[in-house]
Amino acid sequence: MYTALVVVAVLLAVALGAAGVVLGEADDSPGLQGLGVLLALGAVVLGYRTLRRAR
Repeated sequence: MYTALVVVAVLLAVALGAAGVVLGEADDSPGLQGLGVLLALGAVVLGYRTLRRAR
């Protein structure tokens, strides 16, 4: 159950990051694109670390 919750949270954060990148591209906003990339990468890293420590 805990693993599924972490995976769903990571997927949601990656989707929000991807939306930030797309919206930043449409608005020509490099700051929003950077924040979207940081959000997506940070979610993946934190999710990976959380799942590795849960074992």
